Amino acid sequence: MSFSVAGKTAIVTGAANGLGLAIGRHLLAKGANVMFADLDEARLESEVGEEARAEGAVRMFAGDLAQKLTIANLLSATIDAFDRVDILVNANRRMAVSDVLNPDADAVEALWGQNVLTALRMTQMTAKRMIQHGERMSAERGAILGSVINISSIAAHHTGPELLGYSMAAAAVDQMTRSMAVALAPKGIRVNAVAFGSVMSASLQASLKENPDFREQITGGTPLQRIASPAELAEAVQFLASEAAGFITGQVITVDGGRSLIDAVAAPAH
Repeated sequence: MSFSVAGKTAIVTGAANGLGLAIGRHLLAKGANVMFADLDEARLESEVGEEARAEGAVRMFAGDLAQKLTIANLLSATIDAFDRVDILVNANRRMAVSDVLNPDADAVEALWGQNVLTALRMTQMTAKRMIQHGERMSAERGAILGSVINISSIAAHHTGPELLGYSMAAAAVDQMTRSMAVALAPKGIRVNAVAFGSVMSASLQASLKENPDFREQITGGTPLQRIASPAELAEAVQFLASEAAGFITGQVITVDGGRSLIDAVAAPAH
């Protein structure tokens, strides 16, 4: 089976910076058409604006994906540009610490909304478009119509009081992945997740600037003794999006250098 994503069309959310941008760039380099979607229009313009205006394999879409109308517009823009959607990467996520005993500062609602509900609504609405395309193309029984990859975190299992909201959201993404995988399998759509830790996300970069000691704590608690580049996470996403993973669905693949195999370190599980 092939690891290729060449010629496929991917929507990557949270694609203006950090992991989302790295994933979008990686899929683009491997020959996919990529719609880079994010709320931050200025950052999207800075990163991919010139390429998007060239109307080749890159497009960009700025908007609040917490709104179903915005999602509908994103899907329409993608199909207008590339005729179909084959891959959805839900990387529109954030990390925030929780003040556990303060209902106004526990970050639960904000993280649930962005990390869980946006991914769920994107998956639901994108899957409908994938199914419609498959019906138009008279897809054979058992054919794979699309692949959804959610970006999760090892915080779903390794937590602390300050990670209350983030951990709850990550656990919900994992379970949503499994539930949607079962629901969409008969339609030929695979749903998987990549749970990361010890990967240089934008939030981890910010944490390291505030507290450089986190680097030693993280590498010391990671068996491979380093922090991975975003490109290494993107490789896992490509695998799940490719035909090589054609019989894999409902799985949460961990990319953390072995960190989840040992006791959680004191630093946040980015």
